[in-house]
Amino acid sequence: MSQSLLKAEHIKISFGNVHALRDVSLEILPGEIHCLAGENGCGKSTIIKIISGVYQRDGGTIEFNGQKIDKISPIDAINLGIQVIYQDFALFPNLTVAENLALNTELASRKKTVSWKNVRKIAEEAVSKINFQVDLDEKVEKLTVAQKQMVAISRALMSNAKLIIMDEPTTALTKKEVSALFKIILKLKEQGIAILFISHKLDEVFEISDRFTIFRDGELVATGSTKELDDKKFTYYMTGREFSDNIFVPKNVSDKPVFELKHLTLNGSFSDINLSLRRGEILGITGLLDSGRTELGLSMFGLKPADSGQIIKDGKEIKLTSPREAIANSIGYVPEDRLSEGLFLTQSIGDNIIISEIDKLKKKNGQFDLKKRDEEIEKWVKELEIKTKNPNNPATTLSGGNQQRIVLAKWLACNLDVLILNGPTVGVDIGSKHDIHMVLQRLANQGLGVVIISDDLPEVIQNCSRVLVIKNGKIKSEYDTQNVSEQMIIDDMM
Repeated sequence: MSQSLLKAEHIKISFGNVHALRDVSLEILPGEIHCLAGENGCGKSTIIKIISGVYQRDGGTIEFNGQKIDKISPIDAINLGIQVIYQDFALFPNLTVAENLALNTELASRKKTVSWKNVRKIAEEAVSKINFQVDLDEKVEKLTVAQKQMVAISRALMSNAKLIIMDEPTTALTKKEVSALFKIILKLKEQGIAILFISHKLDEVFEISDRFTIFRDGELVATGSTKELDDKKFTYYMTGREFSDNIFVPKNVSDKPVFELKHLTLNGSFSDINLSLRRGEILGITGLLDSGRTELGLSMFGLKPADSGQIIKDGKEIKLTSPREAIANSIGYVPEDRLSEGLFLTQSIGDNIIISEIDKLKKKNGQFDLKKRDEEIEKWVKELEIKTKNPNNPATTLSGGNQQRIVLAKWLACNLDVLILNGPTVGVDIGSKHDIHMVLQRLANQGLGVVIISDDLPEVIQNCSRVLVIKNGKIKSEYDTQNVSEQMIIDDMM
């Protein structure tokens, strides 16, 4: 084996009484793509911050490029050639692309005035390293997520990076953008730059990485060549559990539809959509990002009222011109972006759960029934296995998977007939993903009509009895998931 670029051995760190990392090790070779995986809270972010100088370890040794490292600051790490691209990219949204790229160089020069000619030159050289085409005068806040990521990568390469750490780099990217990112990563590998790729998505790990390391509960579980790994091993290492990949078969499907769309049209988004949903079944809707699938979900909840067509609930036509009307008809909607659209992050876990039924928790005299509130919160924390020591803690204290369970609890407390979920497991780890799927399957078997809108094809095939494929705003095809493959759906989507 060639000399290690990074060798971190027996790393330990505690925060108070919490042991974040217990004797973990991580080795990265020059020019390799190494995947670090694990569920939320396993210690991935902690080891990144130790390597990059944000945290100081309590024990263990670190060597980088043959040099033993005792204590380093983030600046020291950058000077050594370690760059971290976090999920938020750490860019200045109100500055241009060129200004973001040249800022550090200009500050380091300690000049009293800025040479805009030099700023332009620095920026052009930076983006040329990965052949990134972008308007250098555009403000970063106007760029797509994928473009922001390319700016962050270009900036990292300006400091002669030897190791680039990418923290969940594909969370908000489309399949096409992920493919473009992987091409860039492979180019960096050809240049001898090592990549530490943080992810919990199985397909990405197998596609891009040479070797892997998996943490669980602050401990090293497994490391080795990705060629020696398969789906079942990966999932077991991540969670300590074995999951069945059986396709969901609904047990109690009603004869009559609970929810129907007839010739539903929203100009510029989708047209002539016809579908039916019965109690007890899970219906999948999939398509590319700009196919109209998200707008359809919003129209089904009254957030983007349709221009024409019919929406029928329990055999009667209804008008959905606002979410309030959807809720009145026992229809709920879980948005893809739970952080900005689904939760009050600074409010307590409990308040987030009961917010949708707050009027029902009042006494006859109008006062809030605190006992009933606490009972309702306790019920849903237990029902959905929300992992919290105290439901009075803010929602920000939970992992992504547990935050998604809060959003589910909020809607389920309303005694729904129909639940529409847009990307129900985006950004959650494997264990939480499985648990959310089990919750949805259980709810369907209890008589809830469920719609899953997702481009995660294994998710759609395993959990839905039928799937509709949308392309250019129209239903391209409908399949029984017992008789469909991912490739068949991809062919229709493309």
